[in-house]
This record gives sequence, C-alpha cells and structure tokens, in this order.
Amino acid sequence: MTATTQREESSAPGGDRLLMAIELGRRYWKIGFTTQQGQCIRRRTLPADGWERLPEEMAAAKKRLDLPADAAVTSCYEAGRDGFWIHRYLVGAGVDNLVVDSSSIEVNRRARRAKTDAIDLTKLLSMLRRHVGGEKKVWRVVHIPSAQDEERRHPHRELWALKRDRTRLTNRMTGVLATVGVYVTVDAKLVHRLDRLRQWNGQPIPETLQARVAREWEKVALFTTQIQALERARRLELRQKADAAVAQVRQLLQLRGIGHQTAWLFVTELFAWRQFRNRREVGGLTGMVGTPYRSGLLNREQGISKAGNKRVRAMAIQIAWGWLLHQPHSALTQWYTRRFACGGPVARKIGIVAVARRLVIDLWRYLDAGVIPDGAVFKDPALATNGGAGE
Repeated sequence: MTATTQREESSAPGGDRLLMAIELGRRYWKIGFTTQQGQCIRRRTLPADGWERLPEEMAAAKKRLDLPADAAVTSCYEAGRDGFWIHRYLVGAGVDNLVVDSSSIEVNRRARRAKTDAIDLTKLLSMLRRHVGGEKKVWRVVHIPSAQDEERRHPHRELWALKRDRTRLTNRMTGVLATVGVYVTVDAKLVHRLDRLRQWNGQPIPETLQARVAREWEKVALFTTQIQALERARRLELRQKADAAVAQVRQLLQLRGIGHQTAWLFVTELFAWRQFRNRREVGGLTGMVGTPYRSGLLNREQGISKAGNKRVRAMAIQIAWGWLLHQPHSALTQWYTRRFACGGPVARKIGIVAVARRLVIDLWRYLDAGVIPDGAVFKDPALATNGGAGE
C-alpha cells in the first residue's frame, strides 16, 4: 500500500514544482519547502519584517531540492491577522499562492494534542501536496478581494467599531453611576446636571465620580464626532459616485426595511465582489445553515454553522426582525407568521434565523437578476435618497 502511494505521487504531473508553506507569526515566519514527490522538508525561519528575503529562500530551496531555477512555485498560508498583502506580494513574484481558511484544516481529535509551529508547518505542506495532486476538497481556499474591494470595506467596519466602542462607554457610565444608586439615561444633558444628581443617601455625587463621568463623556463626544464624519462622507459618496457598488447600495435602499448601514455592509462584504452561483452558496457564506449530526443511531441538529462573515450574519438577523415590521404583507413575513409566530421564544428565534437566511438570498436575487422579493414594498423616493426608515 505504501509503495503504491509513493509511485502515484512520483508519477503525478508537475513533479518539478516547488511547494512552500508559510506559518505566520507576529515576530517570525516559519517557512517550509518540499516537492510534490515528498522530499525531506527544508525549513527556514524569517523575521516578520524580513519578508523581502522570500525570493532568495525560494531560489535556495530550488537549488537544494534539485529543481530548475525556473520551476513553478505553489505556496499557501492561513488567513488571519496579516490579511491579503502577502498573497498579492507572492502573486506579483510569480508564485501560485493559496490563502487557506484555518478552520478547514484537519487536526488530531485527541483531547490533548501536540501543537507547535513545526507541526502546523508540516501539516500545511502535507495538505498542499494533496491539493496539488488533485484532492480539491482537502481544505477551503479563501476568495481574495481586490485591493479596491478591500479598501471599500474599511469605512463601514470603522463605523461598526466606533458605534460598538461608544456603546461600551455609555454602558460603563451607566454602571458607574448605578454603584451609588443613580439610575439615569446617559445623554448630552447628563454632564450639565451631574452636580444636581443625588446618590442613594441624598448626598451629592462625589467629585471624583463626577470627574470620571465627565472624562468618559468626552470620549463619547469624540466617537460621536467621528461617526458623524463617516456618515457624512458615505452620504456624499452615495450622491456623487456612479460605480457598480454604489449603484447596488442605491438599489437596496429602495426597499422598505433596509437602511444605510445594512445596504453598505451587504454590498461591500458580499454582493459587490463575490459571484454566487446558487442560493446554497449565499446561505453558506452567512453561516445560517444547519449542521446535522447523523452517525449510526444518532440523528440530531447541532444548530447553524456560524461560518462565514459574522458581520453579515448579525446584520441579517437584525434586519429580519425589521422586515417583519416594515414589510408585513411580504411573502416572507406571511411565511414566518404561519410557521413560527404562534410558537414560544425558542421557535421564534429559530424562525427569525430562517427568515434572515431567506432574506439574504432574496436580496441577492434582487441585485443579481432584478427579482423583487415577493410582496415587498418600496420606499418613497425621498426616503430612499435620504436613507429612509427601517434600518
């Protein structure tokens, strides 16, 4: 059996190809080289800021492994913190590179398994050899956005982070005041009436606490200023630009129940740069698909996969609730009402995830083929231009 496997690898096409795997780290990169025939791995370590030496290491590996200087190179690394600039650099250097979804890499199922950079590098090279040999489902390769598409995602992701940080600050202010028995709404008027508020025993709020709340509010005001600047820039882009992505945003904003944040996120994260072939691909990317567990007598559902883009999934569930409110006569709302509305809390949560998945698929069909969701109502033109109601 072993000899047969070795002969198949040796006779496979492209045997004079150099295979390279990169295990990325904050300070150092572990790099491994081998060939498709399964030669001994050549290991090298580079500092993270010494990535310009990669062509030299590839040339040395070809010489060491008895490959011609013009031999093709196929490389891989796991998607993560470093993003896609390494992929663009390698492709520019003539390397056939793959960015791999780290969650799709096979691991040992023992309760305690050894994990080191050397083991991970060996595993990457082994799976790369299988992939080059024709085993296409050995892992999942990440779809790489263009530099322009990746740049377009930064404004709404920054807006998302700013709003999250502002909420964190206001919640902290609410919690700090609650420690002395003060329960108020945190808004712009709070700072001006801090000296008039009284704690649980009727005494004024301590000056140190007032100073802390005032400093926290200054941070909230800074975040608010930045959020407003980003939203103004986005509205200006919506009015002035005429590229395909902005056109899709305008098209989504015509539907009642879809607001600015939803439209921009769906377009820049999904529809502007991905080509979907069917509804299963759309549902799979949102992570709102079932994960059955059927083995022998066991047959149970583990819940949704939660794979793909978490921002899209969170927003899809949020607008699904809004869709029920703003599109009460749509076929999707009627389906939810018949199947889940009369159930308990668990049934309604399961139903809203199903609505979110079907809604994302309907929006894809609406943008891709112009198919209007069944029974959907459009906004007034003025509301659609200004963002409208129903975020």
